[in-house]
Amino acid sequence: MSTHLEISQIAIEFPTPKGPFKALDNVSLKIEKGEFVSLIGHSGCGKSTVLNIVAGLYGATSGGVILDGKEIKAPGPERAVVFQNHSLLPWLTAYQNVELAVKQVFGGKKSKREMTEWIEHNLELVHMSHAKDKRPDEISGGMKQRVGIARALAMEPSVLLMDEPFGALDALTRAHLQDSLMDIQKTLNNTVIMITHDVDEAVLLSDRIVMMTNGPAATVGEILTVNLPRPRDRLALANDAQYVDYRTQVLTFLYEKQRKVEAIDQAKKNSKQQGKPTQQQAS
Repeated sequence: MSTHLEISQIAIEFPTPKGPFKALDNVSLKIEKGEFVSLIGHSGCGKSTVLNIVAGLYGATSGGVILDGKEIKAPGPERAVVFQNHSLLPWLTAYQNVELAVKQVFGGKKSKREMTEWIEHNLELVHMSHAKDKRPDEISGGMKQRVGIARALAMEPSVLLMDEPFGALDALTRAHLQDSLMDIQKTLNNTVIMITHDVDEAVLLSDRIVMMTNGPAATVGEILTVNLPRPRDRLALANDAQYVDYRTQVLTFLYEKQRKVEAIDQAKKNSKQQGKPTQQQAS
């Protein structure tokens, strides 16, 4: 199977008053068509920066991203982004918010009737047909996020980028949207890259979990392949030994292995300051 999306040795630096700050260093990842990949790590580890580079919102200082054989240099409709904040236009209805994206991508390519049917189809996918004429201030947070997902899907992207899309929602709404996302991804076979801080969410949804080291110069620490059969039932998995093992592996990286990496880095830093061999200090 050929690689659908390749993140190749990307690094990025941002200017600061104290000099360049390297947020990412040597981040590499190959993703196949239809894969669901989660990025997880502590706050400030560069997860959103990786997503923004793939989206074309940031340009890497070195390295690059290849999608279907073409280098990503700018935003494009083949990569739709769903943020934690739904980003809906408050003066437009749910239908009109989706319509805005459809007109931008398919204007001149679809007839008015085809666009109407396409908008309604995507609202149906996220179970929002009943509220299509309501404005954002007339619907709940979970419903707003459903409209945001419908708007992204309506662009017919080959890659769906999601930056903590359920982070601001209550637990029950979050669970419902996770289930909806699994159903949608199964139907459409989109490639999904999602940022999350929630270990259970990562294990439930993902084919692979990419665990990031802490910044500065954050990179890929470990990659965990999740071999749980689909469709996945959260209740059935709650006491599943393999699910629990995957969850433990992610937690172990986040709370034990990462501390070890930080201790080694600190030892190296101390060694440079004191002019002593790194290995002596690290041991």
